[in-house]
Amino acid sequence: MGGTHAVVLGASLAGTLAAAALVDHVDHVTLVERDRIPLGPAPRQGVPQARHAHLLWSGGAWAIEALLPGTIPRWLAAGARRIGLPDEVVMMTPQGWMPRFAGTQFLITCGRDLLDWVVREQVLADERVSLHRAEAVGLIGDQVRVTGVRLRDPDGRTLWELPADLIVDATGHGSRAHRWLADLGLGPVLRRTVDPGLAYATRVFKAPPLLGVDFPALNVYADPRQPRPGQTAILLPIENHQWIVTLSGTRGGHPPDDAVGFVEFARRVRHPLIGDLIATLEPVGPVYSSSSPGNRRWYFERLPRWPQGFVVLGDAVATYNPAYGHGMSVAARSAVALRDILRRYGLRRPDVARRAQRAIARAVKPAWIMATGQDIRYPDVVGEPPSLATRLLRRYLDRLFTVARHRQMIMRALTDVMTLSRPMLSLLHPVTTTVALLTPERPPLADPPLSEWERLLSFGPRADINLNRRCL
Repeated sequence: MGGTHAVVLGASLAGTLAAAALVDHVDHVTLVERDRIPLGPAPRQGVPQARHAHLLWSGGAWAIEALLPGTIPRWLAAGARRIGLPDEVVMMTPQGWMPRFAGTQFLITCGRDLLDWVVREQVLADERVSLHRAEAVGLIGDQVRVTGVRLRDPDGRTLWELPADLIVDATGHGSRAHRWLADLGLGPVLRRTVDPGLAYATRVFKAPPLLGVDFPALNVYADPRQPRPGQTAILLPIENHQWIVTLSGTRGGHPPDDAVGFVEFARRVRHPLIGDLIATLEPVGPVYSSSSPGNRRWYFERLPRWPQGFVVLGDAVATYNPAYGHGMSVAARSAVALRDILRRYGLRRPDVARRAQRAIARAVKPAWIMATGQDIRYPDVVGEPPSLATRLLRRYLDRLFTVARHRQMIMRALTDVMTLSRPMLSLLHPVTTTVALLTPERPPLADPPLSEWERLLSFGPRADINLNRRCL
């Protein structure tokens, strides 16, 4: 193959975005994928989590738009929803219901298959990108430089080698990058885990005729400060006039996989809003359940030596509790970080891969702090106790969310960080800190902040009975 060549291992969202980041810096990009890729927005083998609710925060959406201009309008044209934040989200945090007002942030909601397909279609339309079905089984090279990848064809019998100037591992949480680096004499790689034993269950429902298009997203978070398993429920409007509902529970509080138990569990979380809403809706398909690997992070950037020509990103670097919805947005921001490093230093610079890996680590850090800082508090969690700095930050975030129930400027600052649109350090602005620390605490909202028409169209005469329920 003439010219410069990059290989991306894995053709899921992280992999296709990595290809988009690379395409202007090499002559050709080869996407290597083990599973068969569907032609349209259809389920893909090896991605069982795609059946569950997915959302893309605005920080991630703008990152994808920077790599592939026009993607957001393509999603919307295909049926995805752009949901304003916090005006179109009814959200119960551990501190209570959050206010709704016009903001600048948003989230994109649709089925994961649709979201991936819109991105994949654009990437594969570029003649500089090709797709090959195979499985990566190892790296070619030494401690100084990776020069290619060993592949195995789907028949399992044919082994061959593919040379490249740059290899990007985007094979997800099953990545063997840490083993490959150890084989080159570069390991071991530090790994940290905060595993609350999460499992989740999902079912899709037909939206009521008058509600599907304009109804807000609903999210009832668990309260990790309470001495019981964390149980959450989220409802997202998606394409085809449907609602997707995902329930999750930490160790000792997993959601059931049967239809009756699904609704009962949704009613038993901290507020029964979602369970009451779906109780009379027509389901589309069965209940799908699976488990999560929890929060796991590989600290590749801390290795004393890093080979030229190799980068790891996406879930191969870090996975998070899906309840926080950060995985896809971090993958998008990581791909932008890779592109920016290549723009600044060029492919031929000897330390460009190491610089890219460190930039990816910086993209990972905020979501990692937010997820693990909460999940380490659940009963029976597996993980190291948090540091003093983490505990102090957690207390400060608790305070910010308490004040945000009644102060829009604090809610806006939190929304900017939660959507990965601004750095966490922005929460330490002197004005934000002063308001957070000096504002007197007020009681939380007693009921979900639904408008009158949302209440009536959802529950009719039952509105007062169903919504004025004691929160846990």
